Amino acid sequence: MAEPNRKKNAGNTAGSEPKLLSGGNPQIPKGEGEEPVKAYIAAMPGWKRSLGERLDDLIVRTVRDVRKAVKWNQPFYGHDGGWFLAFRCYTKYVQLQFFRGTSLDPVPPKASKHDEMRYFDIYDDDLDEDQLVSWIEQASRLPGEKL
Repeated sequence: MAEPNRKKNAGNTAGSEPKLLSGGNPQIPKGEGEEPVKAYIAAMPGWKRSLGERLDDLIVRTVRDVRKAVKWNQPFYGHDGGWFLAFRCYTKYVQLQFFRGTSLDPVPPKASKHDEMRYFDIYDDDLDEDQLVSWIEQASRLPGEKL
């Protein structure tokens, strides 16, 4: 018999660690703004947490008035015209997703099944900040994705 006052997700009490999905991607409730993104980054496992902090800092420093959200268990970054970048954890890397990546110069190396999307995988906190800042600047000037 079900307990009438028992909450569906009673195991996810306040202060408990977020669940890590396959590949180690944190499961964070969707939400707009700084707090859900901070929660996602805080839940990133191992070396990926410091990389997430660096990525967030680079994006904020590069794009004035950037919008943030967590959707589909990953942080999104955008402007009033839509979203231009997201990232997520995989077992051995963190993947940046540029929604209009085919318009960037140089084009990020990894193709997608989506026509304009391109990916950039980062292993072991190995980050070319100059290249990333260039891509972020370019991506933020393009029309964003409405999701």
